[in-house]
Amino acid sequence: MLNSKKKLEAEISAAFIKFQRNLIGRGPQEAKTYIINDMLIIRFKGVLTVEEKHLVNNTSGKKLVKQMRSLLREMYSEDYENIVEHHTGCKVLSSHSDISTKTGERIEVFIMDKDLEKCFS
Repeated sequence: MLNSKKKLEAEISAAFIKFQRNLIGRGPQEAKTYIINDMLIIRFKGVLTVEEKHLVNNTSGKKLVKQMRSLLREMYSEDYENIVEHHTGCKVLSSHSDISTKTGERIEVFIMDKDLEKCFS
């Protein structure tokens, strides 16, 4: 049986902030994790670096930022999934990510092998 849902969501958010700070040198300004059935969704706000904020002011810069962030995510996808599996005790079946160059937000979605919400019932 897992701890409280809100506590687990907060622990996962904190783990991702710490990982990103170590990886990029800074973490997002805010992270919020949501457990919904067999999905774990993390919404990060304020993820763009100062340099990226300058780059997204033109079309080729936006593409470059998205491409770079996509490559980083692909390189570290196993680490991301390990964080989720470590905290939930469940297996990640698939994961998906996207970044908005307009709002400076990033979203991570993990599809789990179990309905996590049922673990809190």
